[in-house]
Amino acid sequence: MSSTASEDGLKIAYVYDAVYPWVKGGAQKRVWEIARRMADDHDVHLYGMQYWDGPSIIERDGVTLHGVCEPADLYAGERRSIPQALYFAGHLTVPLLRESFDVIDCQSFPYFPCFSAKAHQLLRRSAFVVTWYEVWDDYWYEYLGRKGVFGKTVEQATTRLPPTIIAISEFVRGNLATIGRDEGVNVVPNGIDFYGVDAVEPAGNDWDILYVGRLSSHKNVDLLLDAVLDAEARLGRQLDCGIIGDGPESERLRAYARELGLSGSVTFLGSVESDEEVIGNFKDARLFVLPSTREGFPNTILEANACGVPSIVVDHEDNGGTAVVEDGVTGSIVDFSADALGREVATLVADDELRRRMSEDAREFARRHDWDRIVAEMETVYDRTIAKQ
Repeated sequence: MSSTASEDGLKIAYVYDAVYPWVKGGAQKRVWEIARRMADDHDVHLYGMQYWDGPSIIERDGVTLHGVCEPADLYAGERRSIPQALYFAGHLTVPLLRESFDVIDCQSFPYFPCFSAKAHQLLRRSAFVVTWYEVWDDYWYEYLGRKGVFGKTVEQATTRLPPTIIAISEFVRGNLATIGRDEGVNVVPNGIDFYGVDAVEPAGNDWDILYVGRLSSHKNVDLLLDAVLDAEARLGRQLDCGIIGDGPESERLRAYARELGLSGSVTFLGSVESDEEVIGNFKDARLFVLPSTREGFPNTILEANACGVPSIVVDHEDNGGTAVVEDGVTGSIVDFSADALGREVATLVADDELRRRMSEDAREFARRHDWDRIVAEMETVYDRTIAKQ
């Protein structure tokens, strides 16, 4: 623990509209896991939309939760809702300003709440940090067409708000530098409850391949289905592939699996509410495959690692997952094609000894990312930011 934290304790506010466990995603999980551990030694608050019944301010696991507004849909189809982001930011400013904080850690996306947090820094002299998950830059044009210029402008403006940015990976730090923010950027990666994962029992399935994530277009689960077909042809046998997650692509992907004749090979489990059930399914798997082309630092890779499951990711300029997998050591990085992905799946499924070696290295990688280590790194960044005030 850092010196400032150990002597006095800090009053810390985390800001993110979607609150775990009511909304489950990598960013939500990161915020909650850090906040509840910080609460052992600090006065920790979390500002988000009110997903719970009863009073707007409650305490959970030592963290004071502030529900600043009724929950609104985060997505409009596949896209993050801009009206929702403005709605949350508008309701956040006044409740946040009512209290003083040593540190405010606002999550970067969907940007507008960062401006509310900046107001707190200016008016109440808090140390202001933004945790950054992904840099979109020109991807905004693919996402919104001509209107993407507004998203790109807001993203770049947001990078200039805080004195300190916490990037969740070196990959994200490098991308921030490309859009002009290269000073005051610290890297604190995602973490895993390594020893908690060890205590979870397998779910009782037998997966050759497991996918865990949102079923949206940039996750490229259709490529995974093509690769399953390719790998089955190479191995001369049927594979068992489990797909955990839901999203706008769900029905199309189920239909595509049927079209490929994979109904006996692929099981869509939908959204799984229990973290323990997700971990149990990881422990049932030989491989974790994440064909996404847009990631910052995927928590699912750490979860797979902690379970001793090698990961396969695709090589793409926007895929931060390639910085989390050590090719040939903890998993594999392959070209973005069904042929390359299918070939690697077939190779690893057939080679028990290679998977065993990767499994050992993957677990060691996860051990180095236990949440307790991550929280200590966060405290150090907070102390340095306060000292610069």
